[in-house]
Amino acid sequence: MVKLTTPVEVQKLPFGISLKDGIIMFGSCLADDLGAKFTDAGFETMVNPFGTLYNPLSIENAIKRLDSAEPYTMADCVEMGAGAGLVCSWEHYTKFARSTAEEFLAGANRALTDAAAKWQRATRVILPLYTAWVWEYQGRPVANCLKRPQTQFVRRLLSVSEASESIGRITAAHQDKRFLFMVCPIRQAGDLRENTLGKATLQLAIHAAGVPYFPAFEIVHDELRDYRFYADDLVHPSPAAVQILWERLAEAAFDPAELPAIAANEKESRATAHRKICQKN
Repeated sequence: MVKLTTPVEVQKLPFGISLKDGIIMFGSCLADDLGAKFTDAGFETMVNPFGTLYNPLSIENAIKRLDSAEPYTMADCVEMGAGAGLVCSWEHYTKFARSTAEEFLAGANRALTDAAAKWQRATRVILPLYTAWVWEYQGRPVANCLKRPQTQFVRRLLSVSEASESIGRITAAHQDKRFLFMVCPIRQAGDLRENTLGKATLQLAIHAAGVPYFPAFEIVHDELRDYRFYADDLVHPSPAAVQILWERLAEAAFDPAELPAIAANEKESRATAHRKICQKN
């Protein structure tokens, strides 16, 4: 029989994921895609409480903030560049930006209070890491450059040991939670060689850290090696590819006894979404 794909074997995770678990996801756009799947399936889910994060150090800093729940202050406020007329912080994605510092702090601290409470309850943490490239401002890694001139930053590739040690610190400090790491399959399209270096560094770091790993990168780039599994930008995975990743993750982690309830929740979510579309029309 002719083979049309290169199947990627997915091992059972060393821990399960149950409807009783609180799920937290940090990382790339893949976190948003899979997070939506978890939500539709009836899991208590929080995705990227600070917005999209790209590298291990930024995720580590976000988790430290959730651990402390220390409110943001005026000292954290940063004026965005490019004439945006908005205020944000080095720890947030730009969707948190507001017209004034007071508005930004009100929204950021409200979100922080809610996220810190969910973080304390969470038992499963899923991290699709995007890159090992970091941007640093005055020696500090930032989550986003906030449209500031690139000359204000130093961009560098983390070493394997730096990335691995960051992963190790995250997991060692939270023995009450189980962590699952992935390398995001979404390419850094601007420079494919830098993309390869960043992804390879993450692969080596995750391996060196000895943490549980789900092969999202391998499934998309090896098993689904066809542009029909990509969005129109030819970079992001298509809805079909995300669905396949979701199903493979379910096989690796979910309790078979909960699958009927999960399927029922997904069906209800689809029905609810359909009703909303009909009401708009």
